[in-house]
Amino acid sequence: MHEYTSTARVWGLSCPGFPEEVSRARRWTRDILRGSPLADDAELIVSELSTNAILHTASGMRSGSFHLALAVSSQVVALSVMDEGSTGTAPKVGHQDERAEHGRGLSMVSAIAHRVVVHDSPGGYTVTAELFPQAGPAGGHPC
Repeated sequence: MHEYTSTARVWGLSCPGFPEEVSRARRWTRDILRGSPLADDAELIVSELSTNAILHTASGMRSGSFHLALAVSSQVVALSVMDEGSTGTAPKVGHQDERAEHGRGLSMVSAIAHRVVVHDSPGGYTVTAELFPQAGPAGGHPC
């Protein structure tokens, strides 16, 4: 393959920081990945990351927004959610008490995805989850 040739296809979506936009993000992901064996996992990941952006960052404030990027190639499906930051703490995988009502989303994403990366920037955080089609079950989960 030529070094400047890419077979990846990339889509982007910007959403106002309203809770009902999470379902729009899920639909968008499902529509792009229609027929892919990774569609269900990708939809769940986008749902969790979008919800986290709305609940835990300035993206969920009155004029906030969050942004999604979805890159698809034969080697990887990469899902990124960019938030507007301003919470003072970076997203991280937490180990919550089993009775806790919140705090399991990023742990669940880490269990489903083959790799999760958090990038910090002056404007917020970007969480990227990668699913590898050829790698077998993601995150070691049995299904």
